[in-house]
Amino acid sequence: MTHADPPAGAVAAAGAVAAAGVEAYPRIVATLIRLTGDWALAEDCAQEASAVALERWPVDGVPANPGGWLMTVARNRALDVLRRAAVERRKLHDLGLLTPTDGPPGHDLVDDRLRLIFTCCHPALAMEARVALTLRTICGVPTADIARLLLVSESTMTRRLTRARARIAQAGIPYRVPSGPALTERLPGVLAVLYLLFTRGYVADGEPAFADEAVRLARLLDALMPRQSEVAALLALMLLQHSRRDARRDAAGNLLTLHRQDRARWDRAAIAEGLAALARVRHDGPYAWQARIAACHAIATSVDDTDWPAIARAYDALADIRPSPVIGLNRAVAHGYAYGPSAGLGLLDAAQAGGGLDGSPLAVAVRADLVARQGDRLTAAALFREAAGMAGSTAEGRALLNRADGLARRTA
Repeated sequence: MTHADPPAGAVAAAGAVAAAGVEAYPRIVATLIRLTGDWALAEDCAQEASAVALERWPVDGVPANPGGWLMTVARNRALDVLRRAAVERRKLHDLGLLTPTDGPPGHDLVDDRLRLIFTCCHPALAMEARVALTLRTICGVPTADIARLLLVSESTMTRRLTRARARIAQAGIPYRVPSGPALTERLPGVLAVLYLLFTRGYVADGEPAFADEAVRLARLLDALMPRQSEVAALLALMLLQHSRRDARRDAAGNLLTLHRQDRARWDRAAIAEGLAALARVRHDGPYAWQARIAACHAIATSVDDTDWPAIARAYDALADIRPSPVIGLNRAVAHGYAYGPSAGLGLLDAAQAGGGLDGSPLAVAVRADLVARQGDRLTAAALFREAAGMAGSTAEGRALLNRADGLARRTA
């Protein structure tokens, strides 16, 4: 028995629904939570709107404003549910006033998603719950993906998300951006969530829309809190890193290291905005040091032109205020370029002795690069192949194999 391929219109509609959902789903959920106070209802209505679109768009065509269409359907569904449940008249009135627009979401300084992030990052929740709830509710990341990110089973993550939502309801956590001391108290958790969101979009196999959304929310937060240096620092860090997004792959889709990137393709407007944000930073927090490192790369014309001693000093500072295996690894790289591969290998040995890097393909790749720069290309090629076999993504593995093959060709 054979099965016919789905009509082209259905395929196109499914793609349009998926694309619209990346942007519209978080906005719909955040708005409906504000208006109804019901997390489950908001998520259910957003999902039902996508299901209706999959039925209607192949027949009626993709609307001119897909996000607005989804918002209207989700709003109407929520309105029906609220009417049937005889929810208080005020909520019905507020929901009835909601109308989609053709303009970009979030015209106000503090839009619904920013309110929702502060709600998700309330100190009554454990940090892991804050991160998971924000990724699921704000960004629409599937529960299974969050579970993999946080190294638990999908069923465990589902239960944690349910408990987190219940905790918000039981504790009476308000749906707003706090003020005064509460704002300062909640800020580190919000910054951590935004950077994790950005990282999820920036990694080799990440979803670029997540990085774009993190930058947008960081801009909002910076406008809300212009005197908070670490907010400006995080925005600068994101912009300076994101400026390289179009140059990180070649025409075949292969990842490119800094050495091989065409710097003419770096986004100069993003770099200028990032440097301007960095100029407003007045203290030496972890995001500030990372942003200064990114700035050293952004203003250099080549890897050889980079101020590696300044980067090494920045990693020294980071190792003092926020030591971690990854900081130790990057510190070894920086010292290897600033003071020679032997200095880098010494720090790499120390970082690995400290624990936390067992089974890390990045640690093996760093050693391969330093060994190659010492002149032992055969050993370096073998190490790059070893790292490729440990890589967590196809793109990373392919990039490491390309490094190995390049060294092997130069040795032959």
